[in-house]
Amino acid sequence: MRQPRLTFFCELEADALKALFADRAVIDDLAALEASVSLGILDLSAERAEVVRALNGAGIPVIAWQLLPKEQGYWFNLGNALQAAARYTEFKRWTEEHALRWDGVGLDIETDIREMQELAADRWSLVPTVLGRAFDAERLRRAQAQYTALVAQIHADGYRVDSYLMPFIVDERRAGSTLVQRLAGLVDIPVDREVLMLYTSFFRPRGPAILWSYAADTDSVGVGVTGGGVDLEGTADKRFLDGEELCRDLLLAQRHTDDIHVFSLEGCVEQGFLARLREFDWAQPVTVPLAMAAQVETWRKALRAGLWASAHPWLVLGGAAAVLALVRRLRRSQAT
Repeated sequence: MRQPRLTFFCELEADALKALFADRAVIDDLAALEASVSLGILDLSAERAEVVRALNGAGIPVIAWQLLPKEQGYWFNLGNALQAAARYTEFKRWTEEHALRWDGVGLDIETDIREMQELAADRWSLVPTVLGRAFDAERLRRAQAQYTALVAQIHADGYRVDSYLMPFIVDERRAGSTLVQRLAGLVDIPVDREVLMLYTSFFRPRGPAILWSYAADTDSVGVGVTGGGVDLEGTADKRFLDGEELCRDLLLAQRHTDDIHVFSLEGCVEQGFLARLREFDWAQPVTVPLAMAAQVETWRKALRAGLWASAHPWLVLGGAAAVLALVRRLRRSQAT
């Protein structure tokens, strides 16, 4: 089996980013793997531009992973479409100023980081916010229109658009619902390539089964976490993947797709994975968690049924009323 296309997420502040790429071996390994880098645009600094130019010079494709300041939500979501568009305008000016080249633009669609932090501190504090969003379909339609316009602008500027998504968005789409988007503050928009973030380190011990179940439903599988990322204390398992777990996830993902994203580059470098991937045997066997994956499929079917019901409440109520009327008629006939 041939090596799939690999893209490594990199989410570092400017000083740490510069230090990472000060080691020429990192660029050499990326070049040998013919890999891309999805670089988090945490700032628009000269130091970040210098790293992008170094990658450009080495022929390594770089995707501009768009991010906002944390006080604006960090990831793109239901409530910050206008800030996202403004940030992209600033990003274009920075790109032109430093003569940077991009292989594409990545949009990270996740719940507002401030809500995630608040949830970690007090799980009940967001109930009023979430309930308010659940009944505000107009707000979601407005955000979808704004993000669709942003994607059109990025296309007009000559870039491919990727999106980084939570896996359950696939089930919501199939069910014809928008409930999860409204509750979690997400926005589902058409792009050129979708990457489902199937990070098994977050879902232990069912992570491999979740990866296997969802991997067939996406353009590209995101595996991880090998290290790095935003520190959200109390919201997820913080243990990073070890070498054996990363090997397993790469092989499982490869059975479904030839396009794999790895979170993160800095974690792979720190654990010595990047250099070892140059000799990785993509043809080696892997144990598929079929029994647990079957359980995941059952849960997904139940989720889709619930989401479908949320999107068609009058049909559900009408059906329930019809069944209730039939039961009463049968009871009356039996009584007589």
